[in-house]
Amino acid sequence: MTAPAPSPGATSAAAVAAMQAALAAEQAASYGYGVLGAHLSGASQQAASTDWVAHEVAADQLETLLRAAGAQPHPAAVGYQLPFAVQSAAQATALAVLLEDRVAQAYLAMVALSDTTLREFGGRQVRAAALRAAAWRGTTVAFPGLSAGDLRSR
Repeated sequence: MTAPAPSPGATSAAAVAAMQAALAAEQAASYGYGVLGAHLSGASQQAASTDWVAHEVAADQLETLLRAAGAQPHPAAVGYQLPFAVQSAAQATALAVLLEDRVAQAYLAMVALSDTTLREFGGRQVRAAALRAAAWRGTTVAFPGLSAGDLRSR
């Protein structure tokens, strides 16, 4: 699937910042899935592989969108600090949930943009991340990308 072209005027600083943040989240998720996949087997490992590919594709689409907006995509980091050690399948699953929640949160900034193309792309990606998180978590959450603390503070 190719990335949609942003509408004219989508090169605002807010749009570029939102796309760069989503790209960073996708890059971190790709790295994280590389780590967590090593601690899974069978169907779980296959799901992790499929999800890794989805994050790679989304990162490629964001890079295309950024270039179309006249911006240079930020490169992925050489390595990332994981939020906790992953040494078991349960920890790998917990990391997958956390990564997907963070990806959904990053795309929320794109959903808030005025450009319809970017907003719709962001919305599709929030949904995709929420579905992947639900598969790993075993349940859904009411507001993907927002923590309970985020909801209380509003």
